[in-house]
Amino acid sequence: MDTNSNKYTFMYAAIMVIIAAAILSSAAIVLKKPQQKNVEIEKKSNILTSVNKGLDADNAADKNAYIEAEYEKYITNSYIVNNSGKKVEGDAFTVDLHEELGKKDVTQRRLPVFECKDDDGSIKYVLPVRGKGLWGPIWGYIALEDDMNTIYGANFDHKGETPGLGAEINQKFFQEPFKGEKLFDETGKFVSVQVVKGGAKPDDLHAVDAISGGTITSKGLEAMLKDNLSLYENFLKNQNK
Repeated sequence: MDTNSNKYTFMYAAIMVIIAAAILSSAAIVLKKPQQKNVEIEKKSNILTSVNKGLDADNAADKNAYIEAEYEKYITNSYIVNNSGKKVEGDAFTVDLHEELGKKDVTQRRLPVFECKDDDGSIKYVLPVRGKGLWGPIWGYIALEDDMNTIYGANFDHKGETPGLGAEINQKFFQEPFKGEKLFDETGKFVSVQVVKGGAKPDDLHAVDAISGGTITSKGLEAMLKDNLSLYENFLKNQNK
């Protein structure tokens, strides 16, 4: 075949594309399980962080094994509830909150709950949340005391918020003030937690400081908490009876 012909050039290019596609496809298959495992470990780590567990993972000889062991030790139960607060069948860990919140009617949403049994025997309830920041999705986990009202811990993260501004939602200084805040007021009305620009009042049990310069992300996080946690209102009230 004439190597200078158009036919040769076309065939050569086609063969190279097929080879490249085969290599990429094989790589994707080989890497799929490790990638899925990494996602699973990250999710378990985030759940643990919301209840102040698994914090020494970076110092562990085997980080993944450490997180797996901590998760197995402390997360003793998990289940799914509906908007009425009743348990439904399914695996809480595999629920896609993006799918539930974005594509389903409120009455059809499946809401994951993770229970953490602390060293003193008390139970903490971990609820996942997901919303929108300035540039993309934000998400996290809120852990509640067994009064189903007081926040025990919070863990947030983001996909692409502005470094030094909205991206600070994943920093300890922003997450720590959520501890001790209340979801319900004195009358039992669900009010969630506000993220206040300029600073929350020290005695306000329903507000924390917003991030300076990150107002849109802060307000997105506030909306995320209110919209997501309100879905659990019936569950929280039923558990506290």
